[in-house]
Amino acid sequence: MTPTAPARRTAPRRRLALATALLSAAALVAACSGPPRGAGQAAVQLSADTPTAKGELDSFTWATYAEPPTLDYVQAFDYPQNTVLSNICESLMRWTPGLTLAPGLAEKAANPDPTTWVYDLRSGVHFHDGTVMTADDVVFSLGRQTNPDNAPAWAQVFQNVDSVTATGPLQVTVKLKQPDSQFPQYMATAAGVVAARAGVEAAGKDYGTSGGLDCTGPFKLGSWAKGQSIELQRFDDYWGARAKSRKVVFSFLTDASARTNAMLTGDVDGGYLIPTESYDRLRKDGPGTLYFGEGLSTVNVNVTSMRGPLGDLRVRQALSLALDRSGFVRTGLAGAGTVTGSLTTRAAWGTAPDEVRRTAFDGLTPTAQDIDKAKALVKEAGASGRTIVMATSSIGQDVSLLATAVQAAGARIGLDVQLKTIAPNAFTALFTDPKAREGIDLFPETYYDSITDPLDLLVNFRTGAYQNFAGYSDKAYDDLVDQATAEYDPARRGAIEAKLQQTASQQLLWIPVAEWPTAVFLNKRITGAPTTIAYMYYPWAADVGAAR
Repeated sequence: MTPTAPARRTAPRRRLALATALLSAAALVAACSGPPRGAGQAAVQLSADTPTAKGELDSFTWATYAEPPTLDYVQAFDYPQNTVLSNICESLMRWTPGLTLAPGLAEKAANPDPTTWVYDLRSGVHFHDGTVMTADDVVFSLGRQTNPDNAPAWAQVFQNVDSVTATGPLQVTVKLKQPDSQFPQYMATAAGVVAARAGVEAAGKDYGTSGGLDCTGPFKLGSWAKGQSIELQRFDDYWGARAKSRKVVFSFLTDASARTNAMLTGDVDGGYLIPTESYDRLRKDGPGTLYFGEGLSTVNVNVTSMRGPLGDLRVRQALSLALDRSGFVRTGLAGAGTVTGSLTTRAAWGTAPDEVRRTAFDGLTPTAQDIDKAKALVKEAGASGRTIVMATSSIGQDVSLLATAVQAAGARIGLDVQLKTIAPNAFTALFTDPKAREGIDLFPETYYDSITDPLDLLVNFRTGAYQNFAGYSDKAYDDLVDQATAEYDPARRGAIEAKLQQTASQQLLWIPVAEWPTAVFLNKRITGAPTTIAYMYYPWAADVGAAR
């Protein structure tokens, strides 16, 4: 889930094996080192890791393209929030740099029956306020995700949860209304974050925007200079391996050129979500190294309204057929992406049987241009000359050039695609505020999977889903989502998900454009940051240290 382009390596860290029950019931989140062979690679080399840090740092600085509107974990669904929050707050489970599931604040997870998950918590884990984590804090923290007053972005994760109860001082039991293969996976995301009940209640409505967050991560929230930066300070009572840097400063640089220049001059030491127009400069000018890793990300055109011309499938098909995907990959992604007709990445299907993968990817949305056919479809739909509004932003050329490409495609086939510019800091509102989407039919979205499962994306077209902005509703599709959700066996679940992928493709609920790897830049003085999209939920900054 996310707006602009994308959006791991591990320092020695205490790690316990998952319970046998978890491994068998959730061979759910298998390791994924990249797309299966023959999948069609981007013109860049993917790195599994960056070199391990050789020493500690007093501090390092990191660039982000926007200021987080809040650091409240229940609303942490986007890059700016999670890039920072993943180092402050931790979840019951952990998504590793290798995109696998591992213990987090829960040292063991068990699945004694299909509708029960039991989490045994680590003992002696301190919150940043000095208090010790208990089962009561976990019950309270997960409960906030179900309270509509909190506007939780992760509410969908909890739709099958019947109860969350403390069944011991360090044990929490989650009872589900029905089997849910996705729930245990999401406990490694911001959906599974645990914060101190006392601290959250004391902060009230200000939680996440001022004061401390009272979580358990390797860093605690320091000063927040609104509009400028956020400082994190090392938490020396952390239960795991101590962070290698005493301090991290996140600098908000909304202008893509300013972000790049700050990296080139050394004003900031690194960053994710590198502007694609800066790839060559950062590779050639020598202040550091630009790495690419698995992103589980696809670039799409999100259809946000079907009240106008896009309500006719033929118009959506026409726009897709007229879109120059190869040209966009060359310019918008600086050649680092791969043209695709799939909304899901091939890596998300990496552990699926060959037959399932073939079913999922055969006969999807055509990626080659066919202007004549597109013109005929527009004429047949009676849409010639109709207006479609697409949002654009200066976040990076991946967004602005995709919007321009859609506008050009429309012009070639008789559609009037008008662009509406959204400020980088306001772009996130397109995901949370229906008013921000008023008058907008399309916007560029790079969707990253929050778990290594295709259903993470495909569930978005279920009736009433969080990102089902266009209001698509089909009972047959909903039934398949329910079947896939209830199926713990990965192979059987994959077969159902393949049917969902085919339906989403046939209906063009979003228009798929390209797969896109994660990019991270590191100044020569630092190393250790993961290359994969794990940084969204893994405490990546704790691994960053001195390169020499």
